[in-house]
This record gives sequence, structure tokens and C-alpha cells, in this order.
Amino acid sequence: MRRSTSPWALALLGLGVFLLVLAPVLAFYVQPRVKLVPIDIDQATHYTGKGKYFDQDTQKVRDNQTLTITRRVLADVHDSEKSGRAVLDASTTVDNPKTLPLKDPRKAYQWTVERWVIDRETNLPVHCCGEETGGSADTIQGEAGLKFPFDVEKRTYQWWDNTLQDTVPLKYSGKKKIQGYTGLRFTGKVTEAVKTGTRQVPGAIVGMPDRSQVFADEFYSNSGIELVADERTGRIIYAKISPRKTLRQPGGNSDKVVLLESKTGIDFTEETQRAQVDQAKTESAQLKAVGTTVPLVGGPLGLLLTAFGLALVLRGRQGPDEEELTPDGVPPQPVAAS
Repeated sequence: MRRSTSPWALALLGLGVFLLVLAPVLAFYVQPRVKLVPIDIDQATHYTGKGKYFDQDTQKVRDNQTLTITRRVLADVHDSEKSGRAVLDASTTVDNPKTLPLKDPRKAYQWTVERWVIDRETNLPVHCCGEETGGSADTIQGEAGLKFPFDVEKRTYQWWDNTLQDTVPLKYSGKKKIQGYTGLRFTGKVTEAVKTGTRQVPGAIVGMPDRSQVFADEFYSNSGIELVADERTGRIIYAKISPRKTLRQPGGNSDKVVLLESKTGIDFTEETQRAQVDQAKTESAQLKAVGTTVPLVGGPLGLLLTAFGLALVLRGRQGPDEEELTPDGVPPQPVAAS
């Protein structure tokens, strides 16, 4: 009697073949298309910290004040799809207790805008498509900026400082947990004050009372830059800066007034930390599943199921029906009709 192939054997064989095909497809086709800088970004990060700033109304420096930095990044989806790059518009405001309640970037203590154009695979800046540095530099440079590259390495990265309008080397400084989630920590400084521009102010502010208005030199330094990035995605889950901005007489070599300074640092708020960590967890898990977990587990499992299912299918097959014999080895005789 012929044996029939079990449906379970066919199901196992089909599942095994499916997993064998799926593993390399995910690793070599799907992952490269998922591992890209997104072009639907619309997010805001908030920093707060104590410091001092120059109050233009009173013409005095106010100390021990809460300083707030808000950076919003919005993707230009149309230009991104058209160019094949990530085109991102970034707006950064610095507020003091007087300007923060106004909730208007035009009335902020400081406001800068940038237009980033990024290669979606490498995270490197691309110099096209209306790129705007927001300052004196011709182009944005460096390996890291709004984020780090995918698969962050434990080495020094060149990070774009939009206030300095240049890159700052950030060295790998070990791992650090943010909201219970471990990232890679990078640190650096702008030790020597660098001239970043000029500003028209009353001469008396910079020690030149005989002149009503002067174009004073604006200088910038930063005593501590700390960024913590998610290793797999490059998302920045924590940031802290300690900026110092001052004014000097035209051509002078000493600070005359402090515009903005935070010695203790301005860092991500708790809410921003949680939001960045949650997003990093989600994105990292997706990339791990597509690029590592499913291919590494699915490949061997698919091979095992294919072999087992094939064995069951072959076992269930037989040749032509064998002739049935009686217990004594004689073929049964036909029964005559009565």
C-alpha cells in the first residue's frame, strides 16, 4: 500500500526553505535599506543649566540664571526624496528667564539656523542642496553632528560645533548609562577662545566710553563637551556643554564682558533623555533583528528544518503498490461469483 506524504513534512520543508531565503535577504538587502538616516525627522531636544548672561536691558551681567537651549530638527522630505540625501533644517535657540516665556525664536537671546545635507549611509555632510552652516564657515564638516554614524566605534570623532563653526575632536571616554541604557561617551573641549564674529554694541560695554557704537569682537570657548551616543544607531542620548561667549574691544586680546557662560554645564533635560533613549532602544532593536538576530538564528534553523522536512518527505514516498500476500505467501485467489 502506498504511503502518502505528511502535510507536516511539507510544512516543515516549506518553512525551512523560507528561512534559508529570508536570512540573506534581510542581511544583505533589507538591512542596507533600513540602516539609513531617516528623512521624516521632526524632533526637539531641550537643554537646561545654570549660568550667566549679559542683560541688554540693564547693561549688566546676571549670574546664577537658568539658561535653556532648544534645538529643533525638521526634515525637508521633498528635497530629501529628490536628492537622495537627508536634508535637515535645524533651529537652535538660547533663552534666559526673560525670553523663554515669549516662545518665539525671533525674540530668543540667541537664535541660529542651519541646513544640513547628510549622506544617509555614512552620515557625512554633503555640500549641496542649499546647505547652510548658520555662520561664517563655508560648509559643515566632520563625522558627527546631529548624530553619530551607525555602528559607532570606540575612537576619536570630529564633531561639528555650530557655535565655533568648525570641528572639535571628541575622544572616546568609556561607556555611560543614561536612564538605565548604556551608550558610548565622547568628550572634548575648546580650550583656546576663538573669534567667531563681531557684534555692534555701545562702546562703554567694552571699555570704550568715548565711542557710542563699536563692532566688538565676539569670542567663544567651551570648557566641557560631553556626548553619549547609542552604539548601533549613532543617536545622541545625552549631551552636555559648558560654553563661554565674551566680547572684546576691536582687535583686543582680553575679555571685557561675558555674554553667556555656564561653568557647571547645560545638558539634556530628563524628558529629552528619556525620549532619546526610548527612540534609540526601538531603532537599535529593529536594526539588530534585521541585521543580526533573524539571519543568525533563521539561517541555521532554516537549514535544520529543511533537512528534517526533506527526510520526512522522502520517507513518506514509496514505489508502485506492492502485491498483497496471504500469511502463507500465496496470493489471494479471486472469489467466484455465486
